[in-house]
Amino acid sequence: MKRRTVLLSAAASVALAGCGFQLRQAPHFAFDSIYVAAAPSSSLGTELKRTIAFSDGLKVINDASGLTTAQVVLDVLTDTREKVVVGLTASGQVREFQLRTRLKFKLRTPQGKELIPETELLQQRDISFNESAVLAKESEENLLYRDMQKDIVQQLMRRLAALKSI
Repeated sequence: MKRRTVLLSAAASVALAGCGFQLRQAPHFAFDSIYVAAAPSSSLGTELKRTIAFSDGLKVINDASGLTTAQVVLDVLTDTREKVVVGLTASGQVREFQLRTRLKFKLRTPQGKELIPETELLQQRDISFNESAVLAKESEENLLYRDMQKDIVQQLMRRLAALKSI
């Protein structure tokens, strides 16, 4: 019985290794340095810079004077948050909102060669609303915006990693 268990576990590990299964690894980028042109007050821009800085072997250039030394420039064209009413009660009171976060960007070299054309990333979440729990709903709204922001940053990182050459 013990021998059969060992044999089955060995066969399973060989089959798993043979199918090409690999744990997710840190992304590899086709460039070594990047300048992120985002508004200083943008929380999404700040999180993006922080995420890129923690990427293995990638240098974020923070000052505009070092723009020419960067291999690529990420232009953040728009970074907006929206809150739209999607549901009303019979008496006309708000019952449901839809929260949206949009990021429009493009990636280019300092010389102007476009690597990723103007692209828009959109995340949206629905949130119910209750007048008796306004503070709790405001807190939930902030958490949802933060979650959407993280999702957009991860999408952008995957797009940057998918770039094969400069």
